[in-house]
This record gives sequence, structure tokens and C-alpha cells, in this order.
Amino acid sequence: MARVVRATASRPRLPHPGALAAAASTDDAVDAFVKRFTSSGGEVATADSERPPDDWLTDFLRGLDPEVVGVAVGPDVPRELSPGLPEVAAAHAGAGISLAWAAVADTGSLVLPSTGTRAVQLLPPVHVVWVPSGQVFARLEDALRELEPELPATVGLHSGPSKSADIGRTVVTGVHGPGRCVAVLS
Repeated sequence: MARVVRATASRPRLPHPGALAAAASTDDAVDAFVKRFTSSGGEVATADSERPPDDWLTDFLRGLDPEVVGVAVGPDVPRELSPGLPEVAAAHAGAGISLAWAAVADTGSLVLPSTGTRAVQLLPPVHVVWVPSGQVFARLEDALRELEPELPATVGLHSGPSKSADIGRTVVTGVHGPGRCVAVLS
């Protein structure tokens, strides 16, 4: 540590840049989130507010190609969001169902718990993330400030399906997690 202190001692101290720009309106934030999330390969669906969420989600999963017949549901997902499909272990599920704490327009990211639900988020080939109404924020700073009272030490930021380009600089989707990530806006 002493070596790091010596190496950085002569560097000039820069002032803190201050607060980020003002947040956009909610409608603008939703549009920006959709644009950025889909540009990273993520998919966005809008739930039918006239239908019970579990019924809508069941039909949505059955309509995927290939059709999902078994799901892994995160422990924090409310029962009304559990689709009418058999629940199986995450390693054998066609889709994992998670509940987002927030969605962030700036980065096109979903803010998810990093404990207790990682297998549901990473093992099935499709990750479906329910984004509650009013939980789309313009900036990560805004989302974290809103979540602060109950924020754990770590969170997961998911910005689309798993991708890697570490071998031969060729982008491969679904290597370290799901090949499809769908944000469902409620």
C-alpha cells in the first residue's frame, strides 16, 4: 500500500465533478431504457395491465421459441408473478423469473439482487425480469438513492444477455449466462 501512496503522491488532486445532470421525465426514462437495453441485445415486452400478471407471464413463456415448459422462480418474486408452469431447479429450467429492483435508462441496465437468486438469473437459457411500474430511473444514481434504505452491499447490473469476446475478439452470446434476457415492463 505504501508503494501505491508514493506513486500517486505527485498526481494532482482533481475536484469532484459534482452532481450529474438533472434526471429526465419518467416517460423519457422508459424510452431511453428500452433503447439502450435493446441495443445491447436485450428484449423488452410490456405486460397487459388488464390481465393478471401470472396469466400474462404464462402465455408469454409458452409463446417463446422454444416454448418454456419449466421455470425457476427467484425467492423474492411475489406469488402473483409466478407463471402457471412447473417450477424446476434453475439448471433444468427453460426460463428464470426475477423481479428487478429498478431499471436504469442511462445504462440500459436492470438492478437485481446479487444474493439468493443468482442461479435463477444465470443458469436458464432465458432470463425474464419483471420491472414494476414506477421503477425505471433516468440514472443509476437515482435508482440507488431510492433503494438506499434497503440496499445490500452488492447488486447485479444486467444489461442484456450474457456476452463474451475474450477469445479471438469474437462476440458470443449466452456463454456465461442466459442467451436471452427479457425485461417485462408492467
